[in-house]
Amino acid sequence: MAVIREEDVIESVADALQYISYYHPMDYIRALGRAYELEQGPAAKDAIAQILTNSRMCAEGHRPICQDTGIVTAFVKIGMNVQWQATKTVQEMVDEGVRRAYLHPENRLRASIVADPAFSRKNTKDNTPAVVHVEMVPGDTVEITVAAKGGGSENKSKFKMLNPSDSIVDWVLEMVPQMGAGWCPPGMLGIGIGGTAEKAMLLAKESLMEAIDMAELKARGPQNELEELRIEIHDKVNALGIGAQGLGGLATVLDVKIYDCPTHAASKPIAMIPNCAATRHAHFVLDGSGPAYLEAPDLADWPKVEWTPSKEAIHVDLDALTPEVVQSWKQGDRLLLNGKMLTGRDAAHKRIQDMLAKGEPLPVEFKGRVIYYVGPVDPVGEEVVGPAGPTTATRMDKFTRMMLEQGLTAMVGKAERGPMAVDAIRDHKSAYLMAVGGAAYLVARAIKGSKVVGFEDLGMEAIYEFEVKDFPVTVAVDSEGKNVHHLAPLVWREKIAKERLLEPAE
Repeated sequence: MAVIREEDVIESVADALQYISYYHPMDYIRALGRAYELEQGPAAKDAIAQILTNSRMCAEGHRPICQDTGIVTAFVKIGMNVQWQATKTVQEMVDEGVRRAYLHPENRLRASIVADPAFSRKNTKDNTPAVVHVEMVPGDTVEITVAAKGGGSENKSKFKMLNPSDSIVDWVLEMVPQMGAGWCPPGMLGIGIGGTAEKAMLLAKESLMEAIDMAELKARGPQNELEELRIEIHDKVNALGIGAQGLGGLATVLDVKIYDCPTHAASKPIAMIPNCAATRHAHFVLDGSGPAYLEAPDLADWPKVEWTPSKEAIHVDLDALTPEVVQSWKQGDRLLLNGKMLTGRDAAHKRIQDMLAKGEPLPVEFKGRVIYYVGPVDPVGEEVVGPAGPTTATRMDKFTRMMLEQGLTAMVGKAERGPMAVDAIRDHKSAYLMAVGGAAYLVARAIKGSKVVGFEDLGMEAIYEFEVKDFPVTVAVDSEGKNVHHLAPLVWREKIAKERLLEPAE
């Protein structure tokens, strides 16, 4: 009979969470490397190169892959014969592991969890509590799988109670375009079928803990109907042409995982949860012999991809930016930003809105400025700023017209903009620029200076002024309202249909 110590659980959880903050699962890296080799869309290939380069940099520097270091989910399977040497509950042990991991002085992770979610939304400061699922199983060990899920991908989760005769494939193909690019493709789709509403969601989340094996599955051929369904959904989703970061291309999903469960005869619950380019999960087993520590991967296993700025990229001086320059940009153009830009996201925009309504002066002048939607990780050592990739821009859509009326020139964020924001951008002859989600450490290297200039009490959501050098972005919405996230996938969908470009991946 194994005796499992409280401290061993805590230490193992903390180690695993630090590990997954800077090491991608190698199955993801191998699959992304294959996608890079096959990709024919220039913008998508550039985005994948940034993600792969960022991944290796994080593995070498032990810094977060993404500034959104996620909400922690733990799947804990406890052997029926286990004896505990503990005073804490399983939830408390996991939470203490989360606390230690996220407050680690050498690699402090961003605390993103807020309590009182319907009202005050006050940050808990240590990323607790985790979401913990406990299952009793035969045996005398404790198996734990931990995952850290970013808000951008979690927010794109879908669920529906289908009729028994409804098509699962049709529903997925209807939902994926609605997800846009805020989940940072290319990644995985986890699908849960059956059970009850909450069981289907749990199945979808747990399926994402599986290793990517679509290439191997296609090579040997499907052996059951679920494997046939996985392949069908994988190929039909990629045929949509959405591509990396929604920029149009061949690789939207690297794999599709499906778990199912018996359900009521009148029901067909289905859930779909995407995993983003910052896929983070790890598995370990405790047998009573002490903490479980994960073995570091071999850096030689990363693809030999080193992102460098495109020779076609346009250099932009933010300190001398004029409306005429902004109006010269066209959707799909790649830019390298230089100079000073402001930051701000949800909380800052809401506070600005409240201050304007009261007639109060703002702490920052926005006229002629560019704003970056970001909530960076705290710096360590000699860093100017920690990993600082973009957050999902659609959350700022309702504030866009208000900000443009303050004289804002352009915005930088992640993924597509909605009709409300695109209309405001067109009306004000502004532009929306997209940075690559999943390349936070690489992007942070372009930030040479950082200082808080407003709302310091908001922490990572304060308004900063960044000094940047060759900060890479793509023009996603130009001053005429032309939208790369709408236009590029249409082009690639047609290319794929005509030329059957996905066939080499098989």
